[in-house]
Amino acid sequence: MRAWDELIWRCASRRREKIGPLSDQAFEELLLAVREDFEAFVDHDEDRAGLIVARALDAYRESCRDDDLLDDETFEKHRTARLAALHGECVRAQELCENSLDARLLAVLSEDPAPDQLLESLLGLERSFSGDTPPAGDAWDDVLYRPHLRLRAAVARTCLDTAHVRMAASAALSVMDASPTDPLGARNTYLLACARLEDEPAFDAALARFSHQESAWSHLARVLLLYKLGRMNAARRALHGYDELCRGGAYALLRPTYVEIYLPERPEVAPCSLEECALAVREAEPIIADAPDFIGWCQGFDWLVESAGRFAEKNDLDW
Repeated sequence: MRAWDELIWRCASRRREKIGPLSDQAFEELLLAVREDFEAFVDHDEDRAGLIVARALDAYRESCRDDDLLDDETFEKHRTARLAALHGECVRAQELCENSLDARLLAVLSEDPAPDQLLESLLGLERSFSGDTPPAGDAWDDVLYRPHLRLRAAVARTCLDTAHVRMAASAALSVMDASPTDPLGARNTYLLACARLEDEPAFDAALARFSHQESAWSHLARVLLLYKLGRMNAARRALHGYDELCRGGAYALLRPTYVEIYLPERPEVAPCSLEECALAVREAEPIIADAPDFIGWCQGFDWLVESAGRFAEKNDLDW
């Protein structure tokens, strides 16, 4: 979530509404003015709440910088403290503006509840804002509507995490329909749901919808889909493709790592990188757990285990 960029855009959009129609060039000049002195343009409670959220997210991210240097006990203490600090600021923003959906969403997420409780809270939040309909065109273009898309994408991921797979697919599809460019990557959740549902036609249709742009999610979901369908030769070839096309994919799959909660959306990572593979493997955990022999099947291929080992050695990682 690029909180500052969105805050600047929201402030500029509200000011444009006050002063009337502007040419594209005039709006760019307004954006520049807001960027240079945004506090002078924050005159709406929702934007004041957004300012609190932006600063809180900056503080949270800054506190994560040295996590790799901490032992487990110290890490847990730091993590608890920074989540509590973020939660407190989001509650303060929510008290300032009850309609700040980003503040309310982050307040829920930063409590780090169990998945079932998280889903209940997210669905309750959706009900609270159910009267807001998406704008025409790509809803992501309306900066004021982006929090709704973030919430719906979070619902989709949490549905998948709690084995509500059809709900996950439906929620992810609704994000894709509202925002065809899909900057939140709802299609990744949808592809994993298709794998769990063993729905190959829907999987293929989703890939075609986005011009067959591959990712760690699509590669891993394809392996899982074919494995669950019992098409083992095709699954083996897909696993080989995942290993070859995803940097560190074998390592991420055979030695999954801790992934921090999304606040409120997936972090931006390079396509098919180790970081993206780690996210994909984490989100696929419920599906992998539903296929208990899957990891053992993967480990049965010496070339995959050797690939993971080479990657670990080359990058000084535990193996």
